Formats: sequence, C-alpha cells, structure tokens
Amino acid sequence: MRRKRPSLFRNIATTLAIALFIFQAIILSVAIYFVMVPMAKRSADDLAALIVLSAQTWMELPVETRDDFERELAKKHDLWLFSTNKPLPEEAHFLPYIYFFENALEKRTGKPIKIKVTQWEQPWYWADIPVAGKSIRIGFPKDHIGVRPPQALALVLGVTIVLTLIVSVILARRISRPLSRLASAAKRVGEGASPLELPETGTKELADLAHTFNQMAHQVKELLDNRTTLLAGISHDLRTPLARMRIAVEMLPENTSPKVAQRLQYDIEEMNRLIGEFLELSRGLGKEPAQKIDLHQLLDELVTDARHGGGIIELQSQSVCERTVAPIALRRVLANLIENAVRYSDRKAVAVVCTCSETEVFISVLDRGPGIPPDKLEYVFRPFYRLESSRSNVTGGTGLGLAIAKQLADANGWSIALLPREGGGTEARLTIPA
Repeated sequence: MRRKRPSLFRNIATTLAIALFIFQAIILSVAIYFVMVPMAKRSADDLAALIVLSAQTWMELPVETRDDFERELAKKHDLWLFSTNKPLPEEAHFLPYIYFFENALEKRTGKPIKIKVTQWEQPWYWADIPVAGKSIRIGFPKDHIGVRPPQALALVLGVTIVLTLIVSVILARRISRPLSRLASAAKRVGEGASPLELPETGTKELADLAHTFNQMAHQVKELLDNRTTLLAGISHDLRTPLARMRIAVEMLPENTSPKVAQRLQYDIEEMNRLIGEFLELSRGLGKEPAQKIDLHQLLDELVTDARHGGGIIELQSQSVCERTVAPIALRRVLANLIENAVRYSDRKAVAVVCTCSETEVFISVLDRGPGIPPDKLEYVFRPFYRLESSRSNVTGGTGLGLAIAKQLADANGWSIALLPREGGGTEARLTIPA
C-alpha cells in the first residue's frame, strides 16, 4: 500500500513557519535582554530613588509641614506616604518590574525590602522604607508604573504568529501552486487526455518548466494522433484483404474439406478480432459522456452473457446501485475482467460481488484459478504480456484484456487492483468513487 506523503505546500509552509518563529523568538529575546530589561531596571531605579528621597525628606520636615508635603507628593507624583507600623497582608505578585524595584530599593537602603500588594480598584504596591528608626510606608497604584509586560508580550506574540502564518501560506502557495498544476496536467497526459496549456508565468525556473512541459504535451499529442491515424490506415488496409479472404472461403469448391474451411474461417475471424482489440487499445480513449445507470442491471447482463459463453459464474449484488458513469467504458472494463477470470478459473465457479456505498462502489471479480505471483502484478497490465507461456488464445488470450481495462479505468478516474484471494485464486477489484 502506497504511503500517503505530505504535500509540498504543507512542507514549505511548515518549514517557513518554524524558521520565522525561531527568527522572531531570537529578535524578541534580544529586544527583551538588551532593551526592555535595561529600561525596566533604569525606571525601577529612578522610582526607588524618588521614594527613598521622599521618605528622607518627609522625616526631615517639621511636623506641621508634613501634611502639605504628603498632599503635594500624591498630587504630582502619585505617591502616597504614611508613617505606620501596621503590617500588610502577604499577596503574591508576578510583575517582573517589581523585582527590579525591590533590588533597587535594597541597593539604596542597604536592607531587603519586600513590596506588598493590596487590591482596591486596581493593585497598589507598598514599600516600607526604614528612615531614622522609623518605617515610612509609601505606595503607588499599578497605573503609576505604566508598563504592561504580559499584555505587550501577548500582543507581540499574537501579531508574530499571525504574520508568520500569513507569510508562510503566501510563499508556500506561490511555490506549490504551479507545481500542483503541473502534476494535474501530467496526470491528464498519463491518462491520454490533452491538458490545457500551463501559464508560463512566475519565476524564471517555474516559467521555463511550464514552457518545457507545454512543448512535451504538444509533442505527445501529435505522437498519439499520428499513431491513431497510422493504425486506422493499417486497419483499413488489413480488413480489405480479410474481406476478400472471407469471400474466397465462401467460394471454395464443394469437395473442400469442411475442417479446412472452418479453420480458415476461424483464422479470419481471429485476425479481425485481434485488429479490433489492438485498435481499441491504441486509439485515444477519449472521455465518454457520463450517464446514470443501474450497476446491478449492467452486471446481470454481463454475467448472463458469460454464462451463455460457457462460464460458471454467480452474481452477488444489491437490487439497485445507481451511479453516474461512462457506461460503454465500464461495460468493457467489467467484461474484460469477467472474461479473464472465466478463462483462468479452470472451469471453477467465478463470483462477481458488487458493494455499493455512498462514497464508493467496489466491484470484485473472484476466481479460483492459479493466481498471480506477487512479482508479476505490475506486468499483467502491460499490452501483450501473458502469464501463460504458450501462445494459445484459448488458454492465454491475447494479453490485451487487462491492458485495455486498465487504460479505460485510468481515463475515467477508476482504479483496478489485483489481489490474492483467500483459499487460492485472484480478486480483481474495480473501485468507482462517488
């Protein structure tokens, strides 16, 4: 079973996204370490200097002027000063700026100072500054700091992620879209169809690739057209003498051996059939208009025809299984598979099973023949390849049945798989997607 590979678009987009994420992480780390952290430390040190100076000034002022100083400090600097020994409750804080602020206060006072947090309309931060044996409490609201690292970091990361994804998708799409068109066009060429010309735009390498492919597709189409014309001419040239030979056989003298006449007639018909099969394989397998048909009815007709030809065959199918398909192509594919199974079944029963679901239809033709060696599975779909070593058309056929079925299936988006059957034999499974 072929392993599903990730698309080129996904690989390119993922690679670009990872590279841009790493690049942005490096830039963000450098900006934080060399710009944001030094600025935060500088700001914390300035605030610590102002608070320590305010506490010392308050202590040195006459008692009657301290109230005015406190109001002036609150009005101009949004700092609230109290002389109190009442402890504040411990409350955790996660603002990196506060740690810088605590370090700055410790350097200026020579003593470790723990910032306390209280919650009013917003968080308030308090520092107890020791001055001349007293504890001066100075506090300020969170708005006084002005910085919001979590919000800033979230915004930067959000913008980075969005821009990275957008850029990755755009760049990956610009690279993968032309290659996707090329793959689709190559698939159509492989199915025998003529693809539309690829636009020769974009970068020089992609434009040159599209130009080369267009030239190749045009040459392949000319080659197939020439081959079809040549074979049509050969068919006409061969069937004319065949017709004369058929008339000549009919006009043989009455004393001619019946066995000789029958053998000549058989050889003529066999040659005519071989020419028809070879032409069917070689001409351009054009798209047939799709029609809604009942697959059960089609299988019933094919099984009935096979029984009239001497085959032992049974049908297992739902009463109704309607699908929109190319009816002539599907009939030929199934007829070839059934004919192949009957030929190699060694007079054992062949089963045709149709499983119809909303997404897919599986039609299996199961025989109890000798089976196909695993190393030969890829060869049996080649024209004129026969597992049976003799050249007898009775035991080995012409080697075109599976080749024709495979080409018709590929041209219509179906798939054929040859699988070993439990208990011996082969299962030829035709899959028709919805």
